[in-house]
Amino acid sequence: MRSIDSTARGVDREIDCNLFITVSGPPGCGATTLTERLAAMLDCGYVSGGEIFREIAAERDMSLSQLIARAGETEEIDRTLDRRLRRIAEHWGTANKAFILESRLAGWIAGNRADLRIRLDAPEDARASRTTAREEMTSEMQVREVIEAQRYESYYGIDLEDTSIYDLTVNTGRWGPDATLDIVATAIERYDIESDEGAFATAEFEL
Repeated sequence: MRSIDSTARGVDREIDCNLFITVSGPPGCGATTLTERLAAMLDCGYVSGGEIFREIAAERDMSLSQLIARAGETEEIDRTLDRRLRRIAEHWGTANKAFILESRLAGWIAGNRADLRIRLDAPEDARASRTTAREEMTSEMQVREVIEAQRYESYYGIDLEDTSIYDLTVNTGRWGPDATLDIVATAIERYDIESDEGAFATAEFEL
């Protein structure tokens, strides 16, 4: 679990909440940036699916590219990652403290345990331009994006194009990091449990 000091991140807006929040989206959508900055604003910890994926690669003495390739050959890699995320969701879903879980499947894995499920997206060209400096090459991330969708539908019956489970969806191609953070922060600040008429229910699935 990571936490970020708000002064170190230049965050001058603080929000007091006890919500368990998930942030999801495809590579290059800005999910990690939002998660880090929102964690600083909420003064809470967070876990990234990408971080756990890198941990699994390190445990197996593999590069990210090797692990991605291996994940295309066996469902064991994905299920290992997703089970770790599910355990985190099970803990923080009952903790009554602010926490953020970030991964492409976080909203689905946390399911009804999450208080707020956020999804970010952006046009493919915009997302590709943001991933060129990453350790994982853009082409590899694009391939992973396609095969992940196929695998998740095969393994869990999940359609990643189904955005109906999310409480808030933002196109980060139109709103930059600051504006996206402001949109999400405002949604959290304005959330009133007394007037909450319910989130979209998500069926539990076997991992």
